Amino acid sequence: MAASDRERAQQQIDEIEALSSIYGEDWCVVDEDEKIYCIKINDCLDQPKWTLCLQVILPPGYPTAEPPIYQLNAPWLRGQDYMELANVLEEIYVQNLGESILYLWVEKIREVLIEKAQSSDPEPDIKKTSEEVDKHDGDDFLLDYQPVQEDPIKMLNYITSESQEDEELPSIHHGNPITDRRSTFQAHLAPVVTPRQVKRVLEKLYENKKIASATHNIYAYRIYCEDKQTFLQDCEDDGETAAGGRLLHLMQILNVHNVLVVVSRWYGGILLGPDRFKHINNCARNVLVEYNYIPSVEESSKQPGKSKKIRKDSKKRTEH
Repeated sequence: MAASDRERAQQQIDEIEALSSIYGEDWCVVDEDEKIYCIKINDCLDQPKWTLCLQVILPPGYPTAEPPIYQLNAPWLRGQDYMELANVLEEIYVQNLGESILYLWVEKIREVLIEKAQSSDPEPDIKKTSEEVDKHDGDDFLLDYQPVQEDPIKMLNYITSESQEDEELPSIHHGNPITDRRSTFQAHLAPVVTPRQVKRVLEKLYENKKIASATHNIYAYRIYCEDKQTFLQDCEDDGETAAGGRLLHLMQILNVHNVLVVVSRWYGGILLGPDRFKHINNCARNVLVEYNYIPSVEESSKQPGKSKKIRKDSKKRTEH
């Protein structure tokens, strides 16, 4: 290991130890080997109203040569709020090139949350925060398994709240379900080339009562931007801690693009522990293989562009 590599590794160790000491229980190690961490941040009130989780991955080149890979995880963080906060964090990074910046990021986010708590902003609309104990037979929740079809689904007469009737609804496919200890997992896949298509697919999926009733609907997507030669990507935990990030990481490893994968989980009343992540990723990988999204080794080596591993909001909470 070169001296610079050793120095970077030591800088990361020092920063992690410092942050763990500063933030205590609000600091969480998601995956030590992959250097994935999460910091819970709130508005400092006795009963916090505004909270956010900052999930970061420290690449080998951080802090001197690469920025942290991050996600801003909060159910209320949307649109303009997200863009403003992301721009602030990137500005902090640019102003402190080569330095450890996670503490600066956390305290800036806390400052934003305190401002929200002190302003007239309405309280955030918080979605479900835990698994509901549901003793329904898993078979009641299964969608019909659809074999591979060449022809895409025709455009539906469906208008979203943003008048996106001109945006064609992509074909949606459902993978083969996996059931373990009464929990059922099923993946859904759709080809997407714009964020609007992602939204349309998600809205269409939620029209299905079985999917809407799922305890968690975890998703991730990757869209290759030809003009910028980067990837636009995002993921969503929907209450299953770190599941969205793991799903996105799987898609990055498999080098898939222009696709959205949603994995529904119907909780059966028995906690599965780490096995739930295995089932989520297996469902996703199976459907990607079935619909030919996983390139061969030769094709993968020719894929253009670098992943811009910085995207939006994921609701990230724990399994109860």
